[in-house]
Amino acid sequence: MQSNQKSLVAKGIPAADNTEVLFEEIKIKQGLLIGLVTLNREKSLNALTTNMCKLISAKLTEWEQIDNLVAVVIHGAGERALCAGGDIRQLYQARQQWDGEGIAPPEAVDFFASEYHLDTQMHEYHKPIIIWGSGIVMGGGMGILSSSSHRIVTETTRAAMPEVNIGLFPDATGSWFLQRFPAKTGLFMGLTGADANANDALLCNLADFKMASQDFDAMLQSLCEADWNEALGQPTLNSLSSKLHQITTKTLSNFSAQSAANIEFAPSNIAKFMQPIQKLMNCGGLDKIDDILQSDENIKNFCPELAESDWFKAAVANYRYGCPVTKAITYEMYQRAHNLSLTEVMALETNVALHCVNYPDFSEGVRALLVDKDRQPRWSRTLAECLDVEGQAYIQEHFEALH
Repeated sequence: MQSNQKSLVAKGIPAADNTEVLFEEIKIKQGLLIGLVTLNREKSLNALTTNMCKLISAKLTEWEQIDNLVAVVIHGAGERALCAGGDIRQLYQARQQWDGEGIAPPEAVDFFASEYHLDTQMHEYHKPIIIWGSGIVMGGGMGILSSSSHRIVTETTRAAMPEVNIGLFPDATGSWFLQRFPAKTGLFMGLTGADANANDALLCNLADFKMASQDFDAMLQSLCEADWNEALGQPTLNSLSSKLHQITTKTLSNFSAQSAANIEFAPSNIAKFMQPIQKLMNCGGLDKIDDILQSDENIKNFCPELAESDWFKAAVANYRYGCPVTKAITYEMYQRAHNLSLTEVMALETNVALHCVNYPDFSEGVRALLVDKDRQPRWSRTLAECLDVEGQAYIQEHFEALH
């Protein structure tokens, strides 16, 4: 890679291009290529739009067919975020202008279809996808992080599924990857929107490597200088894919050992509190969990150590602010998704997401948090009203297939 390209990559501003997502094919030795994707909406913390999802999907399809392109690297412009999620302001505006025709605002149908298709495509991609999960990684950003084959986090990583704040639910494969957190900590993270740091992400299988946030260029350079010879001339697609992944893993593992050596990473909160969180998530139904989380005294009686943790206090504050309907949906989704395939999970998430956009809490949550910013949402139901007979019927409506 030429030096001027390298400096541009460092800033996340490839030359003379101001589109939402930027693509570059980096020439490396042996006539090979590495594809570079830059999410380029720095002011919006690289929030995903429908257009971005479609552009990335099309480029991944193109790159998968290029024999001499060995890997794809994805990062966000600037240093603050990989991606803060989907652009929910656009969904909010579409919902406000919707005339009620069709199953949901066309813009919402298009967005979720495009985002979920991209997530699924990344999961099934034959070539390595290396993603730089530094800074804020939330919502749809977690979707593309978890869907990549080689996931890197840094000392600045702040990963979360905070949809409880906006009347949505942990989507973009959240129903899939939260299942795979240890000891039901994924259910806790989904209900509360709690932050995960780099060591949390590694523990919960959200990440594979940790590196210094300043080392993106050097990481990319290590991939450019790797010996890809072993992968060349493989007789089948599967053997080629396997070799490419092995070379990528070896290269990133070696680089990670150097990069992370002199950086202080915060200890894992999930590791520290895994046992009480597991006990909390197994204390009974959602009503029992809520009884504890809504009362400082009950939290202290349940586990004094939790009550003294700033991380846990922030998670509890988020939970108490959050939408009761989202909590009920998240809890129900966690039970339903337990034995589902990724394809089945994505179909279910599509139904639930579009229902959420149709019902009032999504608009109210976005209004209170991002539009008027009064942080005084008027949620449509209390949690008790979500859990009675009528409320349970309402929650179940979110899971019905849309026609």
